[in-house]
Amino acid sequence: MITKGPAKKLTVYVDEIDKYNGKPVYEVLLDIFFRRKIIGVSVFRGIAGYGSDGKFHTAKMLELSTSLPVKIEVVDSEEMIDKVLPDVYQVVEKGLVEVTDTNIIKSRPMAFEKGEGGHMKLEGKAKMLRIMISEDDEWEGGPLYEALVKRLILNDIAGATVYKAIAGYGPHRRYHKKKTLTKHGELPIMISIIDTEENISKAIPILDDMVGEGIVVMSNVDVIKYTHREASAEVK
Repeated sequence: MITKGPAKKLTVYVDEIDKYNGKPVYEVLLDIFFRRKIIGVSVFRGIAGYGSDGKFHTAKMLELSTSLPVKIEVVDSEEMIDKVLPDVYQVVEKGLVEVTDTNIIKSRPMAFEKGEGGHMKLEGKAKMLRIMISEDDEWEGGPLYEALVKRLILNDIAGATVYKAIAGYGPHRRYHKKKTLTKHGELPIMISIIDTEENISKAIPILDDMVGEGIVVMSNVDVIKYTHREASAEVK
């Protein structure tokens, strides 16, 4: 289990159709991370984007698009990340491999066994929080990720984005993969937040209260540009 303190985040961006020895690259990487005893891995599928071909791609409902990016994200100690990098370089023939410093501020195993105004201008030095929880986690009868986002809004956090994984495994080392047209599962949910250090510090007590199982990671970031739409709808 990862302990609190300095760590490394390894992020690999590939295309969903990329193959290595006839197998999807992201699945090959999952196998490598599992064998190397990396504590946990999550795979996120893009819903829109474009690559070097300049063509815009989007995932439409019930349409199996195979030209969208896949992001594989790993957080572990510097020693463990260094050990696995040579294998990553061998498998990823095209794409992007990124290693950044991060800091673990909360870490508890996820139980995968269970079957406007007033917006500030954000620029320069800031903090990023990534919250990893289970898709099935609940808070007061509803999805935990929805409750977290609503609580963050009430505390004037600049913004939060929720990502649902398509594959991965956690500390219990049970491999999970999203099946087509299934609504619920045991895959990770990642909530990403970027704001000032002062505002991020306000979010920590919220996470301590609401996140019973999961992992919370904080990193330093430089905000190059930040814009937002005018508020047009209330959170229900």
